[in-house]
Amino acid sequence: MPRTPRTSIPQESATPPRIAVLIPCYQEEHTIAKVVGDFHQAIPNARVYVYDNNSVDATVLRATEAGAIVRREKRQGKGFVVATMLEEVDADIYIMVDGDDTYDARSVDKLVQPLLSGDADMTVGSRLNPSSPDSFRRFHMFGNRLVCRVINSIFRADIRDIFSGYRGMTRAVAKSVPVLARGFDVETELTPQTLYRQFVVKEIPTPYSARPAGSHSKLRTIPDGVKVLFRLFLMLQSYKPLTFFGSIGIVALLASLLSGYQPVLEYMNYQYVYSVPRAVLAAALAVMSLLSVGIGVILHSNNYRLREVEKVLVKRTAPGNGFRGIG
Repeated sequence: MPRTPRTSIPQESATPPRIAVLIPCYQEEHTIAKVVGDFHQAIPNARVYVYDNNSVDATVLRATEAGAIVRREKRQGKGFVVATMLEEVDADIYIMVDGDDTYDARSVDKLVQPLLSGDADMTVGSRLNPSSPDSFRRFHMFGNRLVCRVINSIFRADIRDIFSGYRGMTRAVAKSVPVLARGFDVETELTPQTLYRQFVVKEIPTPYSARPAGSHSKLRTIPDGVKVLFRLFLMLQSYKPLTFFGSIGIVALLASLLSGYQPVLEYMNYQYVYSVPRAVLAAALAVMSLLSVGIGVILHSNNYRLREVEKVLVKRTAPGNGFRGIG
């Protein structure tokens, strides 16, 4: 049975939905004014928030002059900024976009409409057709495909752009999905967190451009790539413990059988085991296999009960918070 999106917007209400555009920023004085202006023009009824992350250039001044509501997050890191934005801003629909002028503001309606109609809980601006050959670094494309393949296999999804910073989400998602990442691995966390809570994620193809002259990426390919992979590892063992530890158990069991094959043959033929080290290794691997599977089963049961508790808590707070959560 297909999952039904849980939109927080009353479909028959005469009150227009409150839309907030959230822009995390660090050292974007060359582009932030244009980004703010473009979104004011593309969606005039929205409130545009710029969250500055300790910029030392003219980012705050340019954003203020462009008409944005400027706030500050003193903890350094995009993950901290996103967590604060979703916690502090009150709206019905949230649009999150980077301040580097690489995303197309004119595509914002495509991200908003599935949320308003109830066809999706989160929309992602998929950057599959970049407008410039310099928009993507080759290693980033490889990493995107790798992480997407892992996420899709875990959650049985069809995500094609896990790293997109252009997203829309309902209040239900914004207020019930925890953001624990600190840096650029926040996008890697948002999609699995949403899928894990059985919200519907829909990708929308959007244009993607190279950074304008004078604007420089803060993403460090190797260090941030390692953080993304480590985040993915932690999420796999946390959200799919039976899959994670069960896989380890299966590998350990196969290694045990391979190692114990010779000692078993020796005992059958000579009633004596000559390959004692291999026999000890096989027994240890067999014990490890049982322990790993047992840990996976226990953690899977705990996860199931925690999700039940989370659903009950969110349902109880829904009338006051104005969203339905993950019920």
